Amino acid sequence: MHKTSASPLALAYVALIVYASLYPFSGWRDQGLLPWGFLFAPWPRYWTGFDVTINLAGYVPLGALLALSVLRARRRHAAWVAVLVCGVLSFTLEALQSYLPSRVASREDLLLNAAGAAMGALATLLLDRWGVIRRWSRLRARWFVEQSRGGMVLLATWPVALMFPAAVPFGLGQIQSRLEEVLTQQLAGTGFASWLPQRLTPLTPLGSGAELVCVFLGLLIPCLLGFCVVRSMRRRLWLVGVMTLLGVAATALSAALSWGPAHAWAWLGTPAVLGIGLCVVISLALSLVSWRSSAALLLLALGVYLSLLNQAPESPYFAQTLQAWEQGRFIRFHGLAQWLGWLWPYAALVYVLLQLGRSDSKTRIDT
Repeated sequence: MHKTSASPLALAYVALIVYASLYPFSGWRDQGLLPWGFLFAPWPRYWTGFDVTINLAGYVPLGALLALSVLRARRRHAAWVAVLVCGVLSFTLEALQSYLPSRVASREDLLLNAAGAAMGALATLLLDRWGVIRRWSRLRARWFVEQSRGGMVLLATWPVALMFPAAVPFGLGQIQSRLEEVLTQQLAGTGFASWLPQRLTPLTPLGSGAELVCVFLGLLIPCLLGFCVVRSMRRRLWLVGVMTLLGVAATALSAALSWGPAHAWAWLGTPAVLGIGLCVVISLALSLVSWRSSAALLLLALGVYLSLLNQAPESPYFAQTLQAWEQGRFIRFHGLAQWLGWLWPYAALVYVLLQLGRSDSKTRIDT
């Protein structure tokens, strides 16, 4: 039996909703308001369509995932459980926002969140009644090995991670500069400040060749990850095409959100085109190797990719884009995309190491 991927996806989504709702986690204070006082506040005089849409749509995936988790556990009242959990989560976060001066607790947000969760849960129930979930289970059994839940979650979240603007196309996991900045601030004035590494030379921007390699490896890594969990060689060829299309589409959408629809394809320069083309050719050739060889190549690719990417500085345009995401209306997507963009390669690294430690036949690829 395949374990459902809905449960870990739901937990990850809850964590990201908490982050997006309470960011920037600073300035906590008692403003003399009851945590539940927002329930009795007057109706707002100004309400934008964007706020309505994002509060409604933000909880639809969570309601759907929670309902699916309950269904796969063969328990009853999946929709009610999903709506109740989402309602409690939304109420708790709205109450906590009353202690953050930069956030505003809202009864309307709570109602929209609950309505979105109900829509997602009902959609799951309808899909189950129409037999879509059963057909998906059979399709998953044909395509993926039994111990594939973690890999499927990583493959599903990879396009979402690309939504956060990156300095290089498909450039996930660039955390060294920000990590050093955070550690420097936290350890300033302490005896541990001298322990931090000192750069002898400033970081230099990536050249065209290095950018090509980053694009190539950034797309190759999810393909190799898929090779570790897809059952047959023939289906690996389909996987390469799907991951390429998803990666290009997600990057274009991210560029459109960051710089405007007119610049959706501005990132698709010569290094990016050559890197994508090279990745497709190499991935098709590697579809013939065993899953253990794919896992070993994935570890090598991750090492080179993260080392090269984290040795590059953030461009001024990239920093300006991040500021727009953190201070503008993209704040609602900030936690979801940023944390996935930072942590996805490292989660893939841990997953592959754990899979290599397995010796049972359930993770072998059919020929």
